[in-house]
Amino acid sequence: MSERISPRIEQAIAALPLRPDMRVLEIGCGPGVAARAVSRLLTIGRIVAIDRSTKAIAQAKAGSKDEMAAGRLEFRQVAIEDFDLAAGEERFDLAFAMRVGALDGRHPELEQEAMARLKAALKPEGLLVIDDRAPVRARDIPGFP
Repeated sequence: MSERISPRIEQAIAALPLRPDMRVLEIGCGPGVAARAVSRLLTIGRIVAIDRSTKAIAQAKAGSKDEMAAGRLEFRQVAIEDFDLAAGEERFDLAFAMRVGALDGRHPELEQEAMARLKAALKPEGLLVIDDRAPVRARDIPGFP
């Protein structure tokens, strides 16, 4: 089954420096279109996709049964500013976000907390890609230890 992907999402995924073995975090996954596409590229890796919306996570799960069953995709209902790794969970190699309110400059207080959470969730050399901003390594996210 081939899913139609918008050109914007397709271009964003094509620009990600993905390797088949990566641990990837998608912030603000909505109905899961990008998460499913990325999961198909992670032959031995895994993507965790989060969204603050219960409805979006329900839609994403409903459309992702094959990818979830394969163990390459997991959805969690949580806002990025509240995100924590699970006990014993490995940090991520890459995190990406497209059109996420907490990361687009409209809510500086949320963005500060979100960036702190992202720095903690990424490996120090892990890469954060947000929309059209230049990618940044976790160790270079400013303002946090």
